[in-house]
Amino acid sequence: MDDLAEYLPPARKPPEEGEEEKAGERIRIALIGKPNVGKSSLLNKILGYERTIANPTPGTTRDAIDTPFTFSGRNYLLVDTAGIRKKSRISLQLEKYSVVQALKTLDRCEIALLLIDAEEGITDQDTKIAGLAFEKGRAVIVVVNKWDKIAKDNSTVGRYVEDIHDRLKFMDFAPIIFVSALSGQRVMRIFSQVEEVYRQYTARIGTGELNRKMTEIVTRNPPPQYAKKGHPFNYVTQVAVKPPTFAFFVAKPAEIHFSYERFLINSLRESFGFTEVPIRIVFRRKHRDTGS
Repeated sequence: MDDLAEYLPPARKPPEEGEEEKAGERIRIALIGKPNVGKSSLLNKILGYERTIANPTPGTTRDAIDTPFTFSGRNYLLVDTAGIRKKSRISLQLEKYSVVQALKTLDRCEIALLLIDAEEGITDQDTKIAGLAFEKGRAVIVVVNKWDKIAKDNSTVGRYVEDIHDRLKFMDFAPIIFVSALSGQRVMRIFSQVEEVYRQYTARIGTGELNRKMTEIVTRNPPPQYAKKGHPFNYVTQVAVKPPTFAFFVAKPAEIHFSYERFLINSLRESFGFTEVPIRIVFRRKHRDTGS
């Protein structure tokens, strides 16, 4: 990834508390994935007309187009990923360019639809793009496209889900939908999933409820170094949404091991219904002298 540094957009400032509500009314969805996986075909099927020019040659979608539309009374803004315009870039830097375009698109969306080619299965490039979405804290729905071209039996779906979870261990909470952009099979089901993911992605938990539950959990399962010392945290509060972000105030943040951080994330996920979205945790020092 080091050779992509020159292409990377500036790091975005983490959202301040309350900043999320200032966002536009439309849910911003991005279509991400490697070239020729069906992003433009899916966009056209969703909209019901040819908004971008699709071509079987990888990288031939002409432009990234932000498309506002309404579905079942909900307003959306759908961002398509631009393809490659120069033949030299197609032959020499197709993979790098698709990753760069995913980075740019992820900067402007809230929910990313990660398209995977069912005929190829999940690839290293799919995993790389998924990792970018995860690092940016985006909610992701894995959309397995070209499902109509796959011979199936009773175990086919299970095998695909297992393979995707195996390759995307860092994102095994992301929901998976099997569609055909060409025929429209299950395409509109994407939106019911988007609604649920967006609900979780923007959910807020009251500080009182949060502290009662997490105190119970941490008291029952404290970090090993605190097993005989009692509760290590002063309190916890949710500081942001998109993604849900929680600050744990503790005397010595550096003592909290990453494995215990994973335990806290899983506990938040199970206790408050964040089952399909990323969660972030920050540990902040609690100063005894100032009470802050």
